[in-house]
Amino acid sequence: MRRGRWAAPALELLFLCLAQANFAPYFFDNGVGSTNGNMALFSLPEDTPVGSHVYTLNGTDPEGDPVSYHISFDPSARSVFSVDPNFGNITLIEELDREREDEIEAIISISDGLNLNTHATKFAVDRHSGVLRLQAGATLDYEKARAHFVTVVAKDGGGRLRGADVVFSATTTVTVNVEDVQDVAPVFVGTPYYGYVYEDTLPGSEVLTVVAIDGDRGRPNRLVYSLVNGSDGAFEINETSGVIFVTQSPAQLRREVYELHVQVTEVSLAGSPAAQAMVSVTVRIVDLNNHPPTFYGENGPQNRFELSMYEHPPQGEILRGLKITVNDSDQGANAKFNLRLVGPGGIFRVVPQTVLNEAQVTIIVENSAAIDFEKSKVLTFKLLAIEVNTPEKFSSTADVVIQLLDTNDNVPKFTSHYYIARIPENAPGGSNVVAVTAVDPDTGPWGEVKYAIYGSGADLFLIHPSTGIIYTQPWASLDAEATARYNFYVKAEDMEGRSSLAEVFVTLLDVNDHYPQFGKNFQEKTMVLGTPVKIEATDQDAEEPNNLVDYSITHVEPVNVFDIDAHTGEIWLKNSIRSLDALHNITPNGDCTWSLEVQAKDRGSPSFSTTALLKIDITDTETLSRSPMAAFLMQTKDNPMKAVGVLAGIMAVIVAITVLISTATFWRNKSNKVLPVRRVLRKRPSPAPRSVRIEWLKFRRTKTAAKFALKEDAPNENCNNNSLGSSLPPEAPAPPPPPSIAPSTGAAHWTVPTVSGSLTPQQPRRSPKPQAAGSPSQSALVSELRQKFEKKNIDKKTYF
Repeated sequence: MRRGRWAAPALELLFLCLAQANFAPYFFDNGVGSTNGNMALFSLPEDTPVGSHVYTLNGTDPEGDPVSYHISFDPSARSVFSVDPNFGNITLIEELDREREDEIEAIISISDGLNLNTHATKFAVDRHSGVLRLQAGATLDYEKARAHFVTVVAKDGGGRLRGADVVFSATTTVTVNVEDVQDVAPVFVGTPYYGYVYEDTLPGSEVLTVVAIDGDRGRPNRLVYSLVNGSDGAFEINETSGVIFVTQSPAQLRREVYELHVQVTEVSLAGSPAAQAMVSVTVRIVDLNNHPPTFYGENGPQNRFELSMYEHPPQGEILRGLKITVNDSDQGANAKFNLRLVGPGGIFRVVPQTVLNEAQVTIIVENSAAIDFEKSKVLTFKLLAIEVNTPEKFSSTADVVIQLLDTNDNVPKFTSHYYIARIPENAPGGSNVVAVTAVDPDTGPWGEVKYAIYGSGADLFLIHPSTGIIYTQPWASLDAEATARYNFYVKAEDMEGRSSLAEVFVTLLDVNDHYPQFGKNFQEKTMVLGTPVKIEATDQDAEEPNNLVDYSITHVEPVNVFDIDAHTGEIWLKNSIRSLDALHNITPNGDCTWSLEVQAKDRGSPSFSTTALLKIDITDTETLSRSPMAAFLMQTKDNPMKAVGVLAGIMAVIVAITVLISTATFWRNKSNKVLPVRRVLRKRPSPAPRSVRIEWLKFRRTKTAAKFALKEDAPNENCNNNSLGSSLPPEAPAPPPPPSIAPSTGAAHWTVPTVSGSLTPQQPRRSPKPQAAGSPSQSALVSELRQKFEKKNIDKKTYF
């Protein structure tokens, strides 16, 4: 009999596998331009204020689980938006700048919050009894997992089979179903809720429907809807279906947006209220663009506004006389419009330029200089209001008429900057000179101009204060020869002292009122054969032809001796007279002297003339050549100033030569270290006295000229030409006696004294080397000085 051993079965291992059916939540796609959904291709104005609610994420979970929303950005980009994870409301948290960033990329996500990695440690099995229990601390949630799947493995104690240890096991899956209990409040589905009501919607019309479900979906209770607050009686809700409808006409509603608070309440099987939930519902009253902007005055709608104001108001001043209000009865974007001032540009500015619904219109001065009464007494503008963001672009206009009042803002201006007048110098006192005109564009008393005259040249003139006529003083005596031109200023001034200036130039027209006059040295002239003499007369008149003079010979005997140039006044002998002998034959006295009656006549109208007697002495060149000095005196007889000038020139030349010689001698002596001292110079004896004969010429009547002789002094024993080597200078000689002047022309001899002196070398500081008394260099210097002095005395020939 075979024995065997039976092993008792034992549960060795337990595997718990939890499985749950779960589908991913998703966003609603409400299309481009919507304000809720998945935020695809969403646009936002650049000037949206920070903190504004700009969008609402909207999604759901297929199982109805609550969802949460998330938003994220690239790490290198700014975080511009934030999101409420429960409601999906997106808020702007950073300021937008389109110039810096015209597109923003964001990553949005939605999740149901379930964790698929459910641990298998919720359940435990007794390895001996096989009882499946819920572990301590573990909880079951129907809303998260309605069923759990547990895999149980049973193994025996094992044994040997066919020579090997073998363990047998069996596996089964245990399904644990979770029963729901009332532990979760109701949940609204499809949040957030937005509704739109057009202003022409009829009362009782449906706006939107809210939907809520019991969180305990295994055993749901009945739900009841109600409006808590925010409706202001304009909306109601069906407590069973959750339908919200409007109870009033939207046109009568004062608010554009209503925030309704809807509450849902569970009703238990016993009929008592249980859990509750609340959600916000936004209802926007959609305005229809059916009202254009309208301008209002104090008494209602008005399309013309008038105002009176002074010209040139201050820059930035408000036109306070205008009370203009503009209004658009539409709501929202339909009530947004721009204000514009149509008319001459840059004069006024309207504030505000963009209006929402209603605003007080203010007009401000922009260019004060353009508001000028003299340019335009009336300014007319159109005030334009035009809608901005509506397809209809409704608009309206109103006329603004401004009546300008004049002020004294202009300076009187002359019609010319200067006036030129010409009047005769013999015009009597009170004569009209010229009329000046100044214009002031201002009106009334401000446009009245008063004239005045002043300046250094205005003493002889007056001006009428109202007409501007300039005339001479009643006592004025004008003289073109004394003052030919006057200039002075005239001033035009209005009543408030505004003034301008103009310059007046008055030229006196010369009148022939002066006689020609001959010069002082006119009575006697000397004529050399073949050379004319010239007479000259001057006319003090200021202008030609009054001061042009013509010359003529009115009387001379005989008549055929002289000719005269009528324009230059040159008188010459006729060509037939070529010698003094011919003149002796026709001269009445035989002395070559003529008396002529000449006339100087001006070319004025009427003409004036002057007649004078001219005496002419005639000589020839042969007589003049005998004595150059006499010729010179005769030629300068009629012009003494010429003789004085020539003599002054000769003296200047002599002085210059003397200075030059003295300077050269000084520098030469200095270079040889020889200083000039007093010394006696002896003049070389002349073989015979020199005499100079001067013949005075007076029309071929000569007299014996006086003679005088030049005689040297007797030899002077003080002369020591070769004593340059002496160590001490010689004693100074006695001064020469003064010259004696001859008492009469018959005793013409008088003595010319000489100046004596000596030359000694500069006394050396050390004893010089002995040298001969007459060294070659010193002898040459003394000899050269002696020759120059002698030459100067010999060459002196003077004609008196």
